[in-house]
Amino acid sequence: MKKYLSLAIFMVLVLSCSTNPFTGKKTINFHSNAEIFPTAFAEYDKFLNSHQVIKGTKEAKTIQEVGKRLTRAAEIWFNANGYQGYLDDYQWEYNLVADEAVNAWCMPGGKIVFYTGILPICQNEAGIAVVMGHEIAHALVNHGAQRMSASALQQYIGLAGNVALGVGGSSAQTINIFNQAYGIGSQVGVMLPFSRSHETEADAIGLRLMAIAGYDPTEAARLWERMSANSGGSQPSEILSTHPSNESRIANLRALAPAAKSEAAKYGVTSFE
Repeated sequence: MKKYLSLAIFMVLVLSCSTNPFTGKKTINFHSNAEIFPTAFAEYDKFLNSHQVIKGTKEAKTIQEVGKRLTRAAEIWFNANGYQGYLDDYQWEYNLVADEAVNAWCMPGGKIVFYTGILPICQNEAGIAVVMGHEIAHALVNHGAQRMSASALQQYIGLAGNVALGVGGSSAQTINIFNQAYGIGSQVGVMLPFSRSHETEADAIGLRLMAIAGYDPTEAARLWERMSANSGGSQPSEILSTHPSNESRIANLRALAPAAKSEAAKYGVTSFE
């Protein structure tokens, strides 16, 4: 039984892999864009209808401008690297919403929201590009669908373990111990590192995009210094968090900025704002 369960899990993984265009690595994804995007678009419209969307102000126009420059940069990168048509199903939209939350996000398929609460920390267009480039990167490599797939696989393996133990005649106490150990182990040892790796990957891709769009990637570390100061330095332990620590993130962004500038130079961009 364990042999067949292992084989089934292996087959699920093999048949559900897609390739990350930026890294060339295989990623697990059970969901197609055709499945995910329409739902995301509908949820986005529902969100806008229930929140105060700011139109016509200088800040709203800046969000639009930065978004268009970044998505144009993405198009340039994909076309230059053999992924023509990769963005055909994306429907980009950039909206500023009145909300004090220090947040921004991009739904699968390119639907972006910036909250007014994050603008003072961004301070300038380059700061906005840091945040938006990061969020766009999540959408470009389907991190949302990957997290959904990983969560489903986590549940599937847990169920498979219960079935194997039950068939093997294990006691209820043994199965309960397994479930507790598996729940904690898979979360701390797999799911949280998986989420942190997505954040780090989105940072790296976002830096490339903002540099190709003409924004200075060295602004990213400065923005996260401001973000850290805004939070008062209080953070959960990195190992128990879905995100890298501010210190790790700032150091990583500083290290990646020169490579982002070199990437931009391939497309004729050598000066940054």
